[in-house]
Amino acid sequence: MSRLQLALDVSDLDEAIDFYTRLFATEPTKVRPGYANFAIADPPLKLVLFESPDGGGTINHLGVEADTPAEVVAAEARLSGANLDTTGVEDTACCFAEKTETWVEAPDDIRWEWYVKTADSEQLDNVVLGGSVDTTPCCG
Repeated sequence: MSRLQLALDVSDLDEAIDFYTRLFATEPTKVRPGYANFAIADPPLKLVLFESPDGGGTINHLGVEADTPAEVVAAEARLSGANLDTTGVEDTACCFAEKTETWVEAPDDIRWEWYVKTADSEQLDNVVLGGSVDTTPCCG
């Protein structure tokens, strides 16, 4: 089985371990001084954290692509139930796609998007479908 690996610098390892444990409902596989890793089954992901006291990552955002809008709704309910602040589930046009999505912000201002692409779009700016242009950046 293949899975995506993400290696992130984090400023506070304990805070990051707590967040990612709740985000993915998975305990770390290995924790060492300045290091932790997770083997996450759903979605298939190898997440590696390196403590960097001078500051965390330079990633724009990270995402989990679901297969259906119902999976996004279920993920948002689970995240909210884990006391993580989400944006709620919205249908949007952003980054040249129509999506059903929710966002959550991790330590170090790393944004995670849980989404399903429902159609192609020519829209770059974040527009809530049925709403107005949102000034919150989506992918840019």
